[in-house]
Amino acid sequence: MIIKDTPEEWETRASVTPFTGAKTSVRTDDVVMPDGSVARRDYQVHPGSVAVLALDGQDRVTVLNQYRHPVRQRLWEIPAGLLDVPGENPLHAARRELYEEAHIKAEDWRVLTDLYTTPGGCDEAVRIFLARELSEAEDERYAVEHEELDMAVTAVPLQDLVRGALAGDLHNNCLVVGVLALVAARAGDGLDALRPAGAPWPARPFEV
Repeated sequence: MIIKDTPEEWETRASVTPFTGAKTSVRTDDVVMPDGSVARRDYQVHPGSVAVLALDGQDRVTVLNQYRHPVRQRLWEIPAGLLDVPGENPLHAARRELYEEAHIKAEDWRVLTDLYTTPGGCDEAVRIFLARELSEAEDERYAVEHEELDMAVTAVPLQDLVRGALAGDLHNNCLVVGVLALVAARAGDGLDALRPAGAPWPARPFEV
């Protein structure tokens, strides 16, 4: 048996957008169920995101400590951000986020994994990249604002992050999925067997 997610779209009888925000919106669809009944489904419409697991030569991961108001916590995260425009190349967005949030550049890029963050209530798709061969960016530091004004940036040993994720001390989805995927990749076919940075992404098609 092949275990693989497959495209499918049930009939939608009606669709409205009761809320539109700066980056996301809320959509309400009336969807036909298998028995012919119609059920209403509300969900957040999201442009998509990228995240970067930046791994240095000492097996440390670049992480950020940032306040997240919806969950009322300060979370440890890996650099991440939105796809700014439809069809944006996710690698370009990942390079931008690594520079803006950590002032780092990387020479080796691969796709670590792809995921839907909350498929029951949001269509956000995230591509997590593995970035290696790191160095400090030469350009001026990006001017931060809002929650990023007091954001701490540091490098933490990978195994400390794995222990924190399994202990329930770390909760950011991209960090948890990223570090566990990295460990799994190493235990499997190795990091060089990961998909290339420009691998297709059906959830968010892009131009090369």
